[in-house]
Amino acid sequence: MRRKVVSAMLLLSMMAGLFAGCGSSTSESTGGNTGTAKEEGTEASDSSDDAGDEVTLTVLAGQSTTDAGIEDMIDEALAEKYPEVTLEWECVDWGNDFQPKMQQYMQSGLPDIMIGKAQDVATYAPLGVLGTIDDTYLDKGLDAARENVTIDGSTYGLVYNALYQGVYYNKTMFKENGWEIPKTMDDLQKIIDDCNAKGITPFASHMVDTWSIGNVTMQFMMNDVFNHTPDWGDQFRDGKVSFSEDKNMQTAYQYNKLIFDNTFPETFSTEQTDCDAKMVLGEAAMKVSGSWSIQNFLDIDENFDFGIFPFPNQTGDSKLIFEPNITVMTSAATKHQDAIDKVLDVLTSDTELATEIYDYTKTASMLKDVSPTFENPSQEDIDKYAASGDIVDVTLGNNQLVWGGFQEENAKYIASWLQGEISFEDALKASDDRVGASKAN
Repeated sequence: MRRKVVSAMLLLSMMAGLFAGCGSSTSESTGGNTGTAKEEGTEASDSSDDAGDEVTLTVLAGQSTTDAGIEDMIDEALAEKYPEVTLEWECVDWGNDFQPKMQQYMQSGLPDIMIGKAQDVATYAPLGVLGTIDDTYLDKGLDAARENVTIDGSTYGLVYNALYQGVYYNKTMFKENGWEIPKTMDDLQKIIDDCNAKGITPFASHMVDTWSIGNVTMQFMMNDVFNHTPDWGDQFRDGKVSFSEDKNMQTAYQYNKLIFDNTFPETFSTEQTDCDAKMVLGEAAMKVSGSWSIQNFLDIDENFDFGIFPFPNQTGDSKLIFEPNITVMTSAATKHQDAIDKVLDVLTSDTELATEIYDYTKTASMLKDVSPTFENPSQEDIDKYAASGDIVDVTLGNNQLVWGGFQEENAKYIASWLQGEISFEDALKASDDRVGASKAN
């Protein structure tokens, strides 16, 4: 029976595992007969020089906070079907370390496999360093999984799962206080005011993590800027708009102040796990976040009843944010395409593995006919927004204004502004000054 990663391990290692990295390799290769595997239905070809040989593939995995531990699951599934293929993992935090690592490897040669996010394809595919993904594996995914990883007709990424982002809310607390789901900023402000009047902290937040500030800022920008001006980033680089002059962009930045003024006084020393615990324990009514919080919510209290709604914008037409997350890319220069195909075969054909990963990460499936089995109290809300067409893919914003070197740097200046170290105008100017870093290529 496949190894499971238990909740207690998650609480101890969720964050530490990302920064410390994961094991250097999988379980020892035991050899195998690829001919037998092929007869049993494998779709991986035996066309490369690796056919029948033991092969070790290098993997750079940029992980979100949900992902630490899935490498063990993949190792075990791969060993069952293709014991001749071994993975040598290098796991890093996607937000802080994946881009620097990729730049480093661009000089010396990319790993055989890279696991990042869909937005990374737009960064690296135009450089000619990524291999295309065969339709054999892409056809097992949802059509939507190809949209933002296809460039000039070729697909360079296999999108494996997805996250949803918005405002998580305590359903019980909302019901007890008679709060309706807010659609406008006035609606949201009424809930905030009622919370403060009753001694309830409106928002749980962990601003000590600047990646969280960067993430919620893009959520705000999606609904107040990019949903109305999809090419805002291109206009920014053409000198037609700027952070210092665009009122909608300034409003998106100012929403951080709204949260800061209505969260824990210790937000700049509260980490994600503690923040999520406070939310579950009823110390806050809402949290602007994403699916990565669900792991903590349900580990702390498997019966915690929560929902999700889009953070309201100025025009009252906010959409729930959808983000393609785990995205598998391959090196165009790899000498082990056959072995890579075997990994892709396991990822797309092993439904037990896929379900295990989705249940563990508490994320949505991007494979056809594979659904998570974990109980997600917010799924009802997600289904409602999906049915009404009120979901938007954040890859649009992330391709217009890239994370590495731009959004992440902006978040640091927003943190400095919130703590009174610089003025709001200085934070805006700092973003304008990095216009050259706002696009990958």
